[in-house]
Amino acid sequence: MKKVVFVMLFFLLFSTQLFARQQGFTQEDRERLVRLEAALKVFMQQVDKRFEQMDERFREFREDVNKRFSELRMDVNKRFEQVDKRFFELRLDMNKRFEQVDKRFEQMMKFLWIISGIFTTLTATVIGFAYWDRRTIIRRAKEETIEEIEKEGKVRDLIRALRKLSEEDRKLAEVLRSFGLL
Repeated sequence: MKKVVFVMLFFLLFSTQLFARQQGFTQEDRERLVRLEAALKVFMQQVDKRFEQMDERFREFREDVNKRFSELRMDVNKRFEQVDKRFFELRLDMNKRFEQVDKRFEQMMKFLWIISGIFTTLTATVIGFAYWDRRTIIRRAKEETIEEIEKEGKVRDLIRALRKLSEEDRKLAEVLRSFGLL
């Protein structure tokens, strides 16, 4: 409670000074206000002039930025065109290389067909030659064996005997002629 009383007392003492009346405007105050107004007017003109200068600078800056941006955009467009041209050239080069690879692959396939044809021909020729040679050798061996048997063996004697007998027997002569023994 003491605090509340103390605060109220303090307020009453100092509030009297707040409510005290001051004198009205004097000539000096009016002159001071006129000077202040003139200074404020000059200050505002300078501020306006400064803002106009800043506006002009910003306009110039904006024009410069726009100019640089348009130059940059044109430069970027040129670079994109160069990149597009480069990609087009690379695609053409790749197409040429693929065509070369296709031709080379086609040549290799033709070469493989030629080699397989030659190999097939050689194989068929060797097999044919071996078959012909085998047949010839077997026939020749038969003939030589028969001749050898006829020269030296009892079969030769048997054939001689049958030939002599065939002189008297016509049936036997016909049979021996049919087998080529007469």
